[in-house]
Amino acid sequence: MSDLPENKLSDSLIEYPCEFPLKIFGLQQDGFAQAVLEVVSKHDPEYDASSMEMRASKNARYISLTCTVHATSREQLDALYQELCDHPSIVMVL
Repeated sequence: MSDLPENKLSDSLIEYPCEFPLKIFGLQQDGFAQAVLEVVSKHDPEYDASSMEMRASKNARYISLTCTVHATSREQLDALYQELCDHPSIVMVL
């Protein structure tokens, strides 16, 4: 018998496949949206770039992008989050 609780942390609360929104924040700079699009499209080849939502911060120093991806597995989302978080232009991913 395992000592792990029935609902262990490694179990996902997300049912796959699903549409999963990501908020990606970075400094307002040329090529930011294109860089994010390249990473997102690598993990979701069917991603529709026209669905990307952009919003500038009050002083236009930062930009937030909302990308709703078609998530097929936890592994896919984990890899996407990791690559986005490792990108030098990205400040935060939610």
